Amino acid sequence: MVEIGTGTGVSGIHLLRGMRADGVLTTVDTEPDRLQLAREAYREAGFAANRSRVIPGRALDVLPRLTDGGYDLVFCDADRLEYVDYLDEALRLLRPGGLVCFEGAFARGRALDAAHQDPESLRLRELMRAVRDSPRLAPVLLPTDDGLLCAVRRK
Repeated sequence: MVEIGTGTGVSGIHLLRGMRADGVLTTVDTEPDRLQLAREAYREAGFAANRSRVIPGRALDVLPRLTDGGYDLVFCDADRLEYVDYLDEALRLLRPGGLVCFEGAFARGRALDAAHQDPESLRLRELMRAVRDSPRLAPVLLPTDDGLLCAVRRK
């Protein structure tokens, strides 16, 4: 799995818990302090160091270096202005049947209201259209918390 936006490691722990015992989480974040917190959180949660790979850097610089078709899930919880670009990378990274997820798709309701024309709302609407219209994806928009946009890469 690939996680874009490590935070303090909370979502990474949940991703690791949902993986096979030999699965590896690759997590990318621009903040080295967050990556260190995540490493500590994974260790405290009982995960061996070889279960995660933490990579410092901007996602759009790191993702092109990852293996094409080598991942089952790409979870995005980072710069929403770059979500459309993350989608392009996810399509390359995912195996057929793999899942891409975008946290915060509603932007506290702004992305669902055409009256909001701020850059983040506009980019999230662009993302939703791109996912909806892609013949390579089977999408679902879940109304959890601030919205979770997911799509399976078709075979």
